[in-house]
Amino acid sequence: MQIVATSGTDSPAPVLPRLERQRLHDTVVAHLRTFIVEGTLEPGRKLNERELCETLGISRTPLREALKVLAAEGLIDISPNRGATVSRLSGAEIQDTFELMSGLEAFSGELACERITTVELAEIKALHYAMLACRANDDLPGYYRINHQIHDRINLAARNSALRQTYLSVNRRLQALRFRSNYQKPKWDSAIRDHEEMLQALEARDGKRLAAILRQHLLDKRDAVLLIQAGDAVGTPQA
Repeated sequence: MQIVATSGTDSPAPVLPRLERQRLHDTVVAHLRTFIVEGTLEPGRKLNERELCETLGISRTPLREALKVLAAEGLIDISPNRGATVSRLSGAEIQDTFELMSGLEAFSGELACERITTVELAEIKALHYAMLACRANDDLPGYYRINHQIHDRINLAARNSALRQTYLSVNRRLQALRFRSNYQKPKWDSAIRDHEEMLQALEARDGKRLAAILRQHLLDKRDAVLLIQAGDAVGTPQA
């Protein structure tokens, strides 16, 4: 699709290639975000622009534009002297941010039970079964992508724009840690059981129950992440 601007004459103005440039920008941001979430670019790692340009097949200009977006999201830190590094949250930051997220998720669930449509509920159920298939195949990246969609759909079903913007802002900082919380298979299976209960509460339109499940679900992820981080600090392997 091309955008052509007219100037009140019979001759159209030059074609503006905004869509392709925007598509490239969005694609680069999405790839880098996935690298960070899935641990390809681990916390604290200094980013090598040349290597990333080669990996993505792009020049430095779109890369640097994408890095600015990720910096605004809190996923990377940019220093005039050190360049860009993947952000690393401290234990206190993890504690505080997951506590905040647990409240946002709980509120989303409570409102969603009041406002979700039959079609939206059916879509979440379909995603749930697709997520189970990923777990059966030990496909953690696929599982996480669908899991993320389920939580996002619940938040959208709340139909509260102020909640939506806050939710997106906070959740971006936690995506890599939420992914990492499923590294241990018992934790992964526990999360699956939580999702079974979430779906039951959502179908019953039981807002208080869904809120309680979501709140504890996020606090359990917080605890799993802090345990993994403590193990990393002392060099203890996680089973």
